[in-house]
Amino acid sequence: MTHDYLIIGAGPAGLQLAALMERDDRDYLVLEAAATPGAFFRTYPRHRQLISINKVHTGSDDPEFNLRADWNSLLSDDPALRFGNYSRRYFPAADDLVRYLDDFAAGLRVRYDSPVSRVSRGSDGTFAVRTGDDVLHARRVVVATGVSRPYVPPIPGADLAERYDTVSVDPDDFTGQRVLIVGKGNSAFETADALIATAAVIHVAGPHSVRLAWQSHYVGHLRAVNNNFLDTYQLKSQNAILDGTVERIERRDDGGYRVEFRYARTVEAIRVLHYDRVILCTGFRFDAAPFDASARPRLVINDRFPEQTPAFESATVPGLYFAGTLTQQRDFKKSTNGFIHGFRYGVRALHRILDSRYHDRPWPATTMSATPEAITDAIIARINRTSALWQQFSVLGDVITVRGGTAWYAQEVPVAYAADGGLGEPAPVTLVVTLEYGPSHDAVDPFDIAVTRVAENDAAAAHRAEYLHPVVRAYRDGEPCAEHHLAENLENEWHLPDVHQQPLAVFLKEILADAKEIPADAR
Repeated sequence: MTHDYLIIGAGPAGLQLAALMERDDRDYLVLEAAATPGAFFRTYPRHRQLISINKVHTGSDDPEFNLRADWNSLLSDDPALRFGNYSRRYFPAADDLVRYLDDFAAGLRVRYDSPVSRVSRGSDGTFAVRTGDDVLHARRVVVATGVSRPYVPPIPGADLAERYDTVSVDPDDFTGQRVLIVGKGNSAFETADALIATAAVIHVAGPHSVRLAWQSHYVGHLRAVNNNFLDTYQLKSQNAILDGTVERIERRDDGGYRVEFRYARTVEAIRVLHYDRVILCTGFRFDAAPFDASARPRLVINDRFPEQTPAFESATVPGLYFAGTLTQQRDFKKSTNGFIHGFRYGVRALHRILDSRYHDRPWPATTMSATPEAITDAIIARINRTSALWQQFSVLGDVITVRGGTAWYAQEVPVAYAADGGLGEPAPVTLVVTLEYGPSHDAVDPFDIAVTRVAENDAAAAHRAEYLHPVVRAYRDGEPCAEHHLAENLENEWHLPDVHQQPLAVFLKEILADAKEIPADAR
């Protein structure tokens, strides 16, 4: 038997794809190495508090709108499968997410205790996947394993250090000790924050600047919930952030560590530092070990992620697709494919891509009259409630194609996929609607009142606005021809006021008139 799809991994992404395939009666099977779904979250984060928000009270009863502030729910038509039913905490416990995933997985075709040891691709394009003594066959494989393998940087002696995945989480084990934490991400600061009360000295080290999520708008950068350590550093409480590279780690005879460190912001030579403990909190990477030469995807970004096309397919292995946090290769440290509240929409987009390619189901779209007023109303209505474009800013867009006086409105299309011709031949007029931050949004201090900002009603300058705002780009026969920025800060106002209706309608009228695509009775 050859399945249409084998999905490797029953984490949030694998379960999301399985639920969509189950709804559409696809031939699929999920292979999960562990005995239960969501195995990653049974261990991580180590201190068991999620940094994905769970805002239950939004003032709205629109489930689509509420997903903007619900970063843990998967997409489902079942109102019982909303994460707010499992926790009311703004930053919930990881165990609450585990309970949620257990319930979400019920009724899906998941084979547990089935670690994949080998994936190969035959000359006919099908895949053979070995798990235990069984070899399963599939026309396509979707890898949803996440970044499951700790990333160990190429530092001489790094193997002597402790690691985030196994180090003790009991602060009393570090009482009075000098601790070096290598890494400047959330796992590093989560670990440091837990040790503030007991460790004598904590240094957090890495070659790159600390990036704050509130400034970069990338939620994988340091979150406020983990940044208490910054306060202890700047207020001189025996802790410090070291900017530079760890050159070597050695064990001393007494069991401690000798660390050679090169500072990035001074001209001094290598400094020798001494610690009782060294902990690597340097992130994770894709585990490519099960893939033999016939199916091994090309890796990028320090070999941490498989390279992918705009359709989430391996750039080098046809028929091998990726879902979930692995797809952040497409928007690395820019948008939200690395997180549930982002990749749940990416998985739905992947499902639609697979439907289009293999099941003769084009991307779902609604039709309307191609009048500027009708299209304007549709765009404004979508912007005011969409969660997908809100969460996947710049990455997903609504695509409106116009031919012969009729407009087709397709939602949540990966912008790169549309640009790559994924929706078919270019239409006489195509409009792509996205939500975006301005070009310098991550270069300004959002709390500095001395920084001049573009006024929210200054349409002429809206393209320079740092804040999140809607953008409508127009294409004629596939070539860009114009763009319209709506001068409204969607971070402060949830809904667009009526003042934006007329400027957008005027913009669309010009585009449609030039292309002679306005219905005759509407000109």
